[in-house]
Amino acid sequence: MIKNKKIDWDNLGFNIIETRSMYEAAFNSSGKWESRGLKPYGNISLSPASAVLNYGQGVFEGTKSFMSSKGQAVFFRLKDNARRFAASSKRLCIPEISTDFFIDAVNEVVKDNLDYIPDNDKGSLYIRPLVLGTGPMLGVKPAKTYKFLIFVTPVGSYFKSGLKYLDAVITKKYHRVATKSIGSAKAIGNYSGTLLPYKEIVEKGFDEIIFLNSSNENILDEARSANIFIIKDNILKTPALQGSILPGITRDSVLKIADGMLDIDIEEGDVTIDELLNADEVFFTGTAVVVAPVGSVSLDSRKYKYRRDFENSLTKQIRDSLLDIQNEKTKDPFDWITKVK
Repeated sequence: MIKNKKIDWDNLGFNIIETRSMYEAAFNSSGKWESRGLKPYGNISLSPASAVLNYGQGVFEGTKSFMSSKGQAVFFRLKDNARRFAASSKRLCIPEISTDFFIDAVNEVVKDNLDYIPDNDKGSLYIRPLVLGTGPMLGVKPAKTYKFLIFVTPVGSYFKSGLKYLDAVITKKYHRVATKSIGSAKAIGNYSGTLLPYKEIVEKGFDEIIFLNSSNENILDEARSANIFIIKDNILKTPALQGSILPGITRDSVLKIADGMLDIDIEEGDVTIDELLNADEVFFTGTAVVVAPVGSVSLDSRKYKYRRDFENSLTKQIRDSLLDIQNEKTKDPFDWITKVK
C-alpha cells in the first residue's frame, strides 16, 4: 500500500497527524444512536453551554491498529475497548454504545485510513473514540444530546527518546482521583488533574509520576496515564482494581501473558511503597506506553535504582510476548487479534 509521502515514517512520535477522515454518530431526540458515517478530519461545533465543556461529561478510549508481520491490518482486543467504553459511559450517565456499533464504527474509519498505518516496524495507528455531552445544560445534570467521534493518527514511541529506562518519582503532594470517584472510568476529567503534577516533575528531570492511593498513602495507585507493575523474586504484582484504578487492557494482557504463557506467578493486591522501592524490576503499562521499564523511583529526595539489564529481564520477556501477539509474530492463544474488515 502506498504511504502518505508527507509523513516522516522513520521518525514518528506521539503527536497528532491529520488523517483523511473521522467518524461521527449522534444521540438526539430519537433516543438512540444514529451513525452519520465518515466526514473529513476537522473541527467540530459545540454550544458554549454543552455539558462536556461545563461539567466534563465525556469519556474516551485509546486503542491501536497494527500492520502485522503478515501484511494485514489488525486490531488488538477491540471488543474489550468497546466494553470499557460502555462501562465508562454508564458511570457518567451517557447513553451506552453497543459493542457491535462501536466495532463497526472503528472498522469504518480505520478502513478509510489504511494508508496511514505505519509499516510493521515503524509504529501503529492510534485510534481515539470519544463521546461528548453536547446538549446545553446550565444545571448540573446529564445532557440530552451526545456526539460520538472517532479519529485516528499514526504514532511511534510514546516517549521522545524511544524505549529507555524511565526515572519516576512518587508524589505525596497530589492524588490522581479519590477511591470511590471515577478513577475506574476513562473519563476526560481524570487526566487534566495530572497536568500540573506532571509539569512539575518534568521540570525536575523526571519522566513519570506515581500517585498514591487517596485513602491509604502507603499503597500505590497508578501513574499519570498508565498502570504499574513490580517484580520481586520472579513474582509479578500490580495494584488490585479497587475503584481508583483504571482497568487497563494492557494491564490485563500482561497478567494473562505472564500467567498463561510465561509461567510467572502473579498477584493483584495492595502494593506498598516499601515493596516498590525494594523491587527487582518495575514497569508501566498502557496502550500508549505498551510496557515501559523503570530504572529508578525517587521519594523524598532519595533515588532508588533498579537493575538495568533489560535484555535478560522479565520485563523484556513480557513486552516481547505482547508485541509478538500484536504483530502476529507468534500464536495468539487468547483470540485477541481481529482483522480490519
